[in-house]
Amino acid sequence: MMMYKGILASTCCLAALLAMPAQAQVTTDQDAATQIGDPVASAKLAADRARDDSVTADKSQDIIVTGTRIARPNNRSAAPITTVTVAEIAAQGATTIEEVMNRLPQVQANAEQNYADSDGRQRIKLRSLGFERTLTLVDGLRLGIQNGMDVSLIPNELVERIDVLSGGASSVYGSDAVAGVVNFVLKKDFNGIALTGNYSFFNHDNRANPVTEAAGRAFFPAKQGWTNDGGRANLTLTAGKTFLDGAVSLSGYLNYRQSDQVNLGDRSLSACEVTQTIATGVLNCTRSTYTQAGTIVPGGIGVGSTLVNDPSGSGRFVPYNSGPGTSTNPFDELAFQRPFNRLNTGAFLNARISSDIELYSTAMFYRDRSFNTLPNRVYSYSAYGAPAYQTNCDNPFLSASQRTTLCGTRTTGLVPLDVRYRFDALPLVETGFENRGVRVAGGLRGKVLDDAWRYDIAGVYSMMRAKTIYPSQPDYDRVNRSLNVVNVNGTPTCASVVSGADRACVPFNAFIPGNSNLALNDYLFTSTDGSQNSTSLMWQALAVLNGDLGKYGITSPLAEQGVAVAFASEFRAELYKSSADAQFRASNGGTDARFTQNVVESNVEVQAPLIEHKPYTDLLQVNGGYRVSKYNRLNGTFNTWKVEGIWAPIADIGFRTSFNKAQRAPTVIEADQASNVNYTTTGPNDPCASTRDPNSSNPNVRVAPTASIEQCRRTGLPDNLYGSATLDCSALNTGCTVRNGGFNLKPETAYTKTFGVILRPRFIRGLTVSADRFIINLNDSINFFQVNDFLNGCLTTGLQYYCRGIVRNPGTYTLNSAPGGNPATGYYARGTSNSYKSQSHGWDFQGQYTLGLAGAGSLDTSFNGTLTTRVGSQDTPDATPRNCVGYYGPGCGESMPRWSHGLRTTWTSADKVASVSLNWRHISGMTISYNAPADTGIPANTAQFRRFYTGVPAYDYIDLSTGFDIAKRFSLRVSVNNLFDRDPPLLPDSRNVLGLLRSNTLFRYDLLGRQIVVGASARF
Repeated sequence: MMMYKGILASTCCLAALLAMPAQAQVTTDQDAATQIGDPVASAKLAADRARDDSVTADKSQDIIVTGTRIARPNNRSAAPITTVTVAEIAAQGATTIEEVMNRLPQVQANAEQNYADSDGRQRIKLRSLGFERTLTLVDGLRLGIQNGMDVSLIPNELVERIDVLSGGASSVYGSDAVAGVVNFVLKKDFNGIALTGNYSFFNHDNRANPVTEAAGRAFFPAKQGWTNDGGRANLTLTAGKTFLDGAVSLSGYLNYRQSDQVNLGDRSLSACEVTQTIATGVLNCTRSTYTQAGTIVPGGIGVGSTLVNDPSGSGRFVPYNSGPGTSTNPFDELAFQRPFNRLNTGAFLNARISSDIELYSTAMFYRDRSFNTLPNRVYSYSAYGAPAYQTNCDNPFLSASQRTTLCGTRTTGLVPLDVRYRFDALPLVETGFENRGVRVAGGLRGKVLDDAWRYDIAGVYSMMRAKTIYPSQPDYDRVNRSLNVVNVNGTPTCASVVSGADRACVPFNAFIPGNSNLALNDYLFTSTDGSQNSTSLMWQALAVLNGDLGKYGITSPLAEQGVAVAFASEFRAELYKSSADAQFRASNGGTDARFTQNVVESNVEVQAPLIEHKPYTDLLQVNGGYRVSKYNRLNGTFNTWKVEGIWAPIADIGFRTSFNKAQRAPTVIEADQASNVNYTTTGPNDPCASTRDPNSSNPNVRVAPTASIEQCRRTGLPDNLYGSATLDCSALNTGCTVRNGGFNLKPETAYTKTFGVILRPRFIRGLTVSADRFIINLNDSINFFQVNDFLNGCLTTGLQYYCRGIVRNPGTYTLNSAPGGNPATGYYARGTSNSYKSQSHGWDFQGQYTLGLAGAGSLDTSFNGTLTTRVGSQDTPDATPRNCVGYYGPGCGESMPRWSHGLRTTWTSADKVASVSLNWRHISGMTISYNAPADTGIPANTAQFRRFYTGVPAYDYIDLSTGFDIAKRFSLRVSVNNLFDRDPPLLPDSRNVLGLLRSNTLFRYDLLGRQIVVGASARF
C-alpha cells in the first residue's frame, strides 16, 4: 500500500505541473541548447545554463551524444537517457561519484565507503544486473577494463554531466553494455583559475531502539544522544588558458579528498550485530569470546569450560558471558564509514591544427588510500591449526584460584590451555588498501570532403593497480613462549629469556583484565600476514567515420535531413594479473595469475529520417546498427544489433522504441575468478550442526540446527549426524572453509527493448515529460554466487545446481579443511558461474519544467522515477523463475524496490545570485524474502518465516540546499541531506543469514544520518 501511495503522490506532482498556468511560464528554447539525444535530459541542461551563466556547453568541436557514434545537430535518441547535471551534483555536495549515482532510481545502490569488507573501488550497477553489465564511459570512450576500474578516478567538480542510457548498447560500444551505459562528460574548456572546496559531516541523534535494548542485555555499550562525526573534505584547484586566439586550450586540475572513520559502534542502530529469535522476535547481539578481560579455556578447546578473567580484577575466573565484560562485541571497531585520502590530478589539451583537424587529449591520475580497522587480538591456537598453548603452573601471574583451576594440585610443570585476548587499549589492527590509476585518451578529429564526413581516431590507455596489505598477526610460537613465565628475583620473566632461547621475549599476563602492555604487543605481532596485488590494463584504439549522406542527395523526399551513417573499427587488449607474497600464500593458498584477451570489432550505424515537419507527421525516423566482434579466447565471432524508431505525429508528442541484441564475453577478471582457485575460512557455519548456546555459560548446552533434517539430507548429510557438534565450525573459532573459483564460463546474451512516449505540450511551455518501458532479458548470465546463494538454494530446493556448492568431507561430512592445502573436499563453493536467465523489467518516468515568476525569479522542477516490475533470475530450466522486486534476503540479495523517485525543485532569484533547492527522495517498502508468496518464485523456507521484522517501510528523505553567487566570482552553498535525520531501516540477521551488511541495514538508505555540507568556490 505504501508503494502505491508513493506512486500516487508522484503522479499528483506531475499532474500539478501540467495544471500550472501557461501564462506564468518562461520559454526555455531547448532547440537552441545543446541536444544530447533525450528531450528531458536536454531540457534539464538548458535549465541549468539558464540559471547559471557560468555553466556553459563544452566548446570542443564535437558534441558528445550518448548511445550513438553519429554526430549531427538535433540528434534524437530512441532509448531514454537520464542526465545528472552540474547543479544537481553541487546541490548534493557529494564527495564521491558513488554518492551521486546512488540517488538515481535506475542504479542499484552501492556504498564502498560504508562497507568494511570492500577494497574501496567504486563501481556502478544499473537495474540490479551487476557491475559487469554496466558499461562506464568517459566522453564516449571506455573508462578502462570492465569491472576493474574505479570511478573515483573522476572528480565531481570536473563533471559537466552524467548520462545514463537505458537498455543494451553493444552494437555501438561493444561488449558489456547490457543493462545500459553511464557516460561521464567532463569539463575540458576552462579559462582562468578556480578553487572549489566543500566540507561535510554527519549530525545525528543516536536514538534508543531495539538494537540498544539488545546491547543492554549483552552488557555492550551503545552510544546515544547527538553526535557530529564522519567529516569529509573535498578541495579542487582548476586552471586553464587559451592560446593563439583560442586555437589551443590547455587546462588542468588537482583534487584532494579525505574522509574520517565512523565505527559501527558509533551508531545506536549498529551498536551490535543483532540476530532474531524467530519465534519471539527477540533480538540478540552477536558475541565474541575474544574479550578485553581475557578468555581462558583450561585444558584447551573441548576439554574445559570457557572462562573469563573477572573484569573486576578479583583474580579469579568467571564463566564466559556471565555478566558485564565477560563477552565482547566483535564488530564495534569495524568501519561504518571507511577512512580514505584520495589525490586526483589531470590535464586536458585541445588544439585546432586547421579548420578541419583538431587534436584532443585527456590525462587523469589518482591515488586512493584507505583501511579497515579490526580489534587487536591474540588468537586462539585453533586459528593456527596448532597444538594448545601451554603455561607453567608456577607462573607468577597466576592467582591461587586461577592456578587451582588450570593445574589442580600441581605446582610446577606445563599445562595446556587456550587464550583469546583483545587489547582494546592498544592501537587497532588495520587492513590497508591502496589503489592507483591512470587513464590517458587522445586523438584526432575533423571534417573532410566538403564537411560531408567527420572522422575521429582515438586511443585510450587505462591502468589500475590495487594493493591490499593484510594486518599483522600474532606469532604462535611467541605467544606460547610469552605464556611460560618464571619469577627471577621478583621479576616475571619469560623462561625462554632465562634459557637463552629467546632473549627478546616479553611476559604475557593473560590472567588479568585489560592488559595494555605495548611492549608485549610489539613482541607478539612480528610481521604482516602478507599482501596481495592486482593490475588491470586496457588499450583501446578506435576509428570512427560518420557522414551526412544528404550532401549527396540521399534524403527522404519527405525529410529535411539526409541519411546519416557511421562506420567504426575498434581494437581492445586487456590484461589482468594478480600476485601475492609468500606469507599470504602460506595462509590462504592460491597461485599468481595472469590473464589476457583481445578483441577486434567493426560496426555500422544508420539514422534515416523519413518524414520531418509535415502536417501529418512532425518526425518519423528509423535507426539501425550492427557489430561483429572477434575475441581471441572465444571460438568464432558473435554479433550484436539494434533496430530503433522515433515517431512524432505532432511536435507535442513523440513515441520511441528500441530493440537490441547485446552480448557480453567474460571479462579477464571473471576468468580469474572462475579459474584461479583459492580457499578461505570465512564461510557460514554448517546449518546442520548444533551450536553452543550463547546465552548459557555451560558449554554442553547446545542450540539445535537452523536447518531441518530434510533440508540437511539435500546437502548430502546422513541422518545420524544431524545436529552433531562435530559439524560446528564455530567451535574452531573460524568459519567453515570456502573454495573461491573453479567454474567454467561462456558468453551471455541479452535481448533488450524500450518503448516510450515524450510529451512537450505547446500550451505549457517549458514542460517536457517522458515515460519509457524497459525490458531486459538475459540468457546464460554470468553471475557471482555467494556461499549463501548455493546454501540457501540447496536447502530450499534440493536442486543439484545449488547443492554443487556444498562439498562435504567423506566420512566426517564436515565443511572445514585446511585452506593452505588446496583441499578437494570439505568446503562451500563461491565464485563466478553461468546461470540460466536473468531479467529486469520496469518503467522510467522523467519530467522537467521551468516556471517563470517574473521579478521573483524562476522555479525549475525535475523528476526521475522508476517503477520496477521484475528483477530476478531462473537459475536452471527446472527451477521456478523468481521475481525479487520489493524483496530482499536469501535468493534476492538487496534487489530493487518497486518504486523510487527523486523530485527536485529549485528557486533562482531574478538576478541569479541566490537559489534554494528542495529534493524529495522516495523509496517504496520492501519485504524479507522468507515471507514472499509462492507466485514470486522465490524459494520458500517455511522454517524461516518471519512474524517480526518482516520488512522495510516506505522511506522519504528531504534534502535542502541554498546557494549564493556573488559577482560570478565567488559562490557559497550550504546543503543538508536527510534533513529530518531519519534512521536507516533495521534488518536483524543482515549478515549471517541475509548475506548483507554487519550494520543491520541495507546500502540503499542514508546510513549515517543527517549530513551537513558547506561548500565554496572562487573564480579568477
